[in-house]
Amino acid sequence: MQDKGLTPSQTVGPFFKYGLTPNGAYDWNDAFSNNLVAPDTSGERIRIEGRVFDGDGAPVPDCMLEIWQADAQGRFSDPQDRRALPNSSFKGFGRCGTDPNGDYAFHTIKPGSVPDPDGKPQAPHLLLAIFARGMLLHLYTRIYLGDEASNAVDPVMALVPADRRATLIATRQPGSGNAVYRFDIRLHGDNETVFFDI
Repeated sequence: MQDKGLTPSQTVGPFFKYGLTPNGAYDWNDAFSNNLVAPDTSGERIRIEGRVFDGDGAPVPDCMLEIWQADAQGRFSDPQDRRALPNSSFKGFGRCGTDPNGDYAFHTIKPGSVPDPDGKPQAPHLLLAIFARGMLLHLYTRIYLGDEASNAVDPVMALVPADRRATLIATRQPGSGNAVYRFDIRLHGDNETVFFDI
């Protein structure tokens, strides 16, 4: 057998949609969904929605997004978070794919503030991982909520140049009922979303 050399990491390809974000199109249920809210979850219900764009400004129809967040009291559903008991059955993790227009949405609760490694309070935020075609490694970013005054003193936001911070902020949309926040993701090009090297 001839040695072909090293091969790169696998890109997303169609198997992500088939195996990880079937969205009812196949004979099994999603292991995780875009609805993080359980019947006994406490906290303000919100919806995060937006569209994913590639470097040419075209929508990405086959992207996979995952979020992880604290509950309304700022606690993670994780054994390493040894504070008070977690909030009911709220796990804080969700996954969804983009639709043919590049749109996505998560139904969740407004997260509480969590401390950074030095104990400083961070503004409420959601962690976001992005998997998309053509990318050998997934991207990480944060979603901050635009109506939070504590964004101005968040220690992670302070690391981002002032003229780029808007790419991390979801804007609250007008309307009644549960709050809806708009967060578009630009993978490359003009107004590219800030991604973190972790």
